[in-house]
Amino acid sequence: MTQSDGIIKPKTQRAKRFLESRAPKLSEDGKSTMIMKGGNTSQTVTQALKDIYSLKKPNAVLYKKKNITRPFEDSSSLEFFSKKTDCSLFLFGSHNKKRPNNLIFGRLFDFHMLDMIELGIENFVSLSDIKGSKCPEGTKPMLVFAGEAFDVDNEHKRLKNILIDFFRGPTVSAVRLAGLEHILHFTALDGKIYMRSYRTLLKKSGCRTPRIELEEIGPSFDFALRRTHLASDDLYKLAYKQPKALKPKKKKNISHDIFGTKFGRVHMQKQDLTKLRTRKMKGLRKRKGEVVSGQPDEQPAKVTKVDG
Repeated sequence: MTQSDGIIKPKTQRAKRFLESRAPKLSEDGKSTMIMKGGNTSQTVTQALKDIYSLKKPNAVLYKKKNITRPFEDSSSLEFFSKKTDCSLFLFGSHNKKRPNNLIFGRLFDFHMLDMIELGIENFVSLSDIKGSKCPEGTKPMLVFAGEAFDVDNEHKRLKNILIDFFRGPTVSAVRLAGLEHILHFTALDGKIYMRSYRTLLKKSGCRTPRIELEEIGPSFDFALRRTHLASDDLYKLAYKQPKALKPKKKKNISHDIFGTKFGRVHMQKQDLTKLRTRKMKGLRKRKGEVVSGQPDEQPAKVTKVDG
């Protein structure tokens, strides 16, 4: 590949296909995640990264080697690996005396750091610690958020947005009922974030709708919110900018009510009803000797009888 005036020109067909795969698209590909650990980690952090990787497969890359970097101080290393693996999401695990059992959830925009939030693991139950059947690999989870903080506090709002981006999986057009078998539940309470993972069991209920039961399958986390690095409003708005070609065209004079009923408004010129031609019906015809409405009554002529 050659570069001139900031434009990379491929020399081979393979390089051309590679650049086309990385070029901007109207409908972007599914987001991939890179999962890595820092220079110093604990057994809890290592196992937590493996468990989250199992939830994210196959749209994730797990780095087994240690990376001596501090994302909040210098994010150039993460940006380099993001560009190399074409990943826009990352999970970084570290451990030290000041911040033990640390996880950093973050995302990048145009291979530059957008925002990241640091969570500390206070309690952790691994996938292997909970016996029972697990969900198949690549299952798209249902995300449930509980807690007033997710709708009120700005940091919790951004954390909710990051978690949705992180765990939502690929975009699909339809989902069958049997495929809704994995639930990730997040609860914000008293400054803590509780993450639980459940498997849905469809039981017989005696009717067409099955009875649903939840079985905890792990992993289970109790997080404490620590440091945050949030993008500015301008950068955040730019990252969520939607191409004009994907925006639905607004139809004039069409509205919907709260029930989804569609209403249309039609504009017409004022009609002259005096010139309106109506259908002539036999029952509405004027009969002989009938007085027309609106005209003065005519007095009938008097007839005198003459004797012959």
